Amino acid sequence: MKRASAFLAGSLLMLLATAAPAWAAKPDKPKKGGKEEVVTITTPQGVIRVILFDDTPLHKANFLKKAQSGFYNGTTFHRVIDNFMIQGGDANSKDADPTNDGLGQPNEPSIPAELVGHQHNYGALAAARMGGPAGTPSSGSQFYLVENHDGTHFLDGQYTVFGQAIQGLDVIDKIAKLPKDPRDRPLADAKMTMKVEKLKRKKITKLYGYSFGN
Repeated sequence: MKRASAFLAGSLLMLLATAAPAWAAKPDKPKKGGKEEVVTITTPQGVIRVILFDDTPLHKANFLKKAQSGFYNGTTFHRVIDNFMIQGGDANSKDADPTNDGLGQPNEPSIPAELVGHQHNYGALAAARMGGPAGTPSSGSQFYLVENHDGTHFLDGQYTVFGQAIQGLDVIDKIAKLPKDPRDRPLADAKMTMKVEKLKRKKITKLYGYSFGN
């Protein structure tokens, strides 16, 4: 954990099945209407599916826009730390130079923090950001998925959690365990593609066991 804390404390975060589901502690708030977006992240290690929270609307809209436009296709999980998290989404990771992965695009707009109480549970989807105090704006594209099975709750209230993996927790584990270089970059690219589909909430619960609350 000391290593993980040191990783997050620097000036740059490199733009950074259990008995109970990882999201059981904080289900998303219910809303009127019948459907939710499900984002499918396909990697060489398998498929991860995530839902996005309505009470983080800026992060949700930004992530959906990029996922639907194809922005994330060809990016890689460029920084992985076993028992901590996997981080990806930097456009630099599409090129042939691994040394610039995680540095971000200079003109990429940041997103105001939305710290509304969601926790860093296993499989939580959160936004990376420049180093700084809680409330510092999030990266416009880079995100991470929590791989620690107990969560990374020392990050709660510091980084915006805006979604949850509802399928593919084992895939997150596989990516976190990939052989890597001293910069925590996988030796073999863990590239991703994304697609977005709308499903009825009842179907999401039936397929993936995710509860939207009452």
